[in-house]
Amino acid sequence: MRKRFNKIEVATISIAHMVHDIYTSFLAPILPLLIEKLGISLSMVALLDIARKIPALFNPFLGLLAQRKDARYFVILTPAVTAMAMTLLGLADSYITLFILLFIAGISTALFHIPAPGIVKIASGDKTGFGMSCFMAGGELARTLGPLVVTAAITFWGLEGIWRVMPLGLVASLILYFRLKNFGEDYKVTKTKEKGDVKKVLSETYRFFILIAMFMIFQSSLKVVMTLYLPLYLTNQGFDLWYAGISLSVLQFFGVIGTLASGTLSDKIGRKKTLFVSGLLAVLFMILFLYSKSTFSMFLSLSLIGLFIFASGPVLLALVHDLKTDMPTFLNSIYMTINFGVTSSTVFLMGFIGDHYGLTATYQTAIGLALCALPLTFFLASEKRAL
Repeated sequence: MRKRFNKIEVATISIAHMVHDIYTSFLAPILPLLIEKLGISLSMVALLDIARKIPALFNPFLGLLAQRKDARYFVILTPAVTAMAMTLLGLADSYITLFILLFIAGISTALFHIPAPGIVKIASGDKTGFGMSCFMAGGELARTLGPLVVTAAITFWGLEGIWRVMPLGLVASLILYFRLKNFGEDYKVTKTKEKGDVKKVLSETYRFFILIAMFMIFQSSLKVVMTLYLPLYLTNQGFDLWYAGISLSVLQFFGVIGTLASGTLSDKIGRKKTLFVSGLLAVLFMILFLYSKSTFSMFLSLSLIGLFIFASGPVLLALVHDLKTDMPTFLNSIYMTINFGVTSSTVFLMGFIGDHYGLTATYQTAIGLALCALPLTFFLASEKRAL
């Protein structure tokens, strides 16, 4: 019997994802100003981004906590908390203050992203891939809007005045409360404890997650250099902050399209083919971007990179939720731990290379690492079926 795709429920969580992630996308566009204001290096910048991801180390514990609580309230509260932490970055007068604010934002981000996909999975019925695409598209759309929002705020109020966009997050949490407080019992995903043997589940899935980690170690390099360091790369090339912000928004806008398409496509042609083709094309268009000689070719390559560089997100998430298990929230927390942990390591590696060899060498290294991810797609898909 086919299960119905519930548009309202999927849209609710996807929009919440968008609002939340608008704020988490503020860091990259304001990096050139923070570096100038506080005199920090790229390695120190990498540590700031890692500060947002340190809470990911506790994702499995947060996942187990979410199983015992009504996880709707994590989703409801986190847009407000993240909005406060990220908009106060402009007022920070020291590196330590930046670190603390980003750490708080990291905790809030983890508490949102652990339970939300579980709600989306149930609401998606038989269209898990499409549901995950909608959810991920909300995040990618946020990263399209975020650079424009924060750049406009800086233009009107300066770096110290970006706190004025905080109310959007507060209002979002308020709306979520009224929208989700009477959510049907079927969508209170974690109110009743998920029953299962943690050791047994881990013993059955550890090979799958090892392959996930290996794939992401290589593949995440492109995402890091094209999101965190793109505005800095472009300003170092002589472009102004508005041009850098618009370029990042172009990348993220086409990322929305690619994210929406990839999950749906993987439902039809398979996860393996989708991961391989999108990964290969992302590398090819990344090479085109790096050696672009005109504004037109640069924007064209950014658009094409955006279509494919984020495509793996919903496919990997769908693979995780394809697993037959009684503990989907816990397994999602394992995936989130790997995701944030691997990205943190990659950010630091790219920052180290950038400090010592320059950002062009950093981009070239990212291309080489991304190529190494392609053969893993075949093993990853095979391992998923074997579980």
